[in-house]
Amino acid sequence: MRELERDTRPHASAAAGPRPASPPRLAIVGRGRIGNALATALRAAGYHVDGPLGRGSAGSTADAVLLCVPDAEIAAAAALIEPGRLVGHCSGATGLEPLAPHEAFSIHPLMTVAKSGASFNDAGAAIDGSTPRALELAEELAVSLGMRPVRVGERDRTTYHAAASIASNFLVTLEAAAERLAESAGVERSLLVPLVRATVENLAMLGPERALTGPVARGDEATIEAQRAAIAERMPELLELFDALLDATRVLAAGGRALEVQPA
Repeated sequence: MRELERDTRPHASAAAGPRPASPPRLAIVGRGRIGNALATALRAAGYHVDGPLGRGSAGSTADAVLLCVPDAEIAAAAALIEPGRLVGHCSGATGLEPLAPHEAFSIHPLMTVAKSGASFNDAGAAIDGSTPRALELAEELAVSLGMRPVRVGERDRTTYHAAASIASNFLVTLEAAAERLAESAGVERSLLVPLVRATVENLAMLGPERALTGPVARGDEATIEAQRAAIAERMPELLELFDALLDATRVLAAGGRALEVQPA
């Protein structure tokens, strides 16, 4: 799995990459968050987009149909598409099998999409295709939206998607726990946000071992025990989560300390 080479020609805008002179007409099926966000972004990139259309639509006027429906409904939605069109989905965990017998592709933006929409510029995009033409379309769509495409094949899809869930979904769950604990001490969520942002920036620049700070990283066992006692008193339901994260962080910190003693 590797990031595909980016086109180095000048982009039409800061958020979009180059497109063919006559881009294919697209139909997007599915009116959820991702369907609406992709339809808006692709129109802004210069594509003619039908939709997002309701589930059950055949996309009969399009050259390619992108299904933005729940994973369990991909096969049924694909079965309604007339033969001869490229058919894709935007699932991260699902391979191309549910799209058979169509010439199939997939594009999964590695980006969280809220009700208000999303910016896809500079996001990753997991793509795949059953033919060179299908793969080329997936890459073209990703680059046109300013994304960085990487091909993720069948056997790696679920592992890739699990990583995405940990990076995004579980981060939200973790920060929700931190918010509850902070509120019990009279500290608002807004005061945690700059800390989280700086941590993510350090992670991007330094990697996890060198970005790690705090009592575990410096081996401060007295502070760790005091924290654990405070959680046990205030919110004992968070103690199991704290202990699991503590164990994982000790392993990470040990790796970081090993890096520090390596010769330059």
